[in-house]
Amino acid sequence: MNELLTGAITGILFGFIMQKAQVIRYDRQLGALRLRDMTIVKFMLMTILVAMVGIYLLFDLGLVKLSIKPLILGGNILGGMIFGIGWGIVGYCPATAMGALGEGRYDAAFGLLGMILGAGIFAEFYPFLKSTVLTWGNFGKVTLPTILGINHWFVIVVLCAAFIGLFVWFEKKEL
Repeated sequence: MNELLTGAITGILFGFIMQKAQVIRYDRQLGALRLRDMTIVKFMLMTILVAMVGIYLLFDLGLVKLSIKPLILGGNILGGMIFGIGWGIVGYCPATAMGALGEGRYDAAFGLLGMILGAGIFAEFYPFLKSTVLTWGNFGKVTLPTILGINHWFVIVVLCAAFIGLFVWFEKKEL
């Protein structure tokens, strides 16, 4: 029950932050898809930075255990294409659709219903996918630091610098 409560509180806080950052607005979604408004991209970059630093700090302190998922290119490419097409059609990704629905934008409900339908279709086809697409390009449980053979903090520092540089560039270009 504690995990459910933690998840609910975290979800509500994340939704509040998304609403305040205006990333659940349809015009922002459309602007991101057309590469004309990088508000959502900047939000995602900052979210990744905070999560990356926080998770590895907790890992180094021994407070969490990492559960590395295998890198399977077939699944990632197919899933990414389906995700991108769905985002382009509906105008929301899963998190922003929930936030938009919470604001009373009922058009997001169609996207959420599509996601539920897609999850059901995936579940039905999983046995087939498991023996085909989910075997293509299976590199196992790898991370960038393990591939490079370096400490994870070096990768984090480099990514932080790159993301902040990209963020600054977006600001200068007023994207």
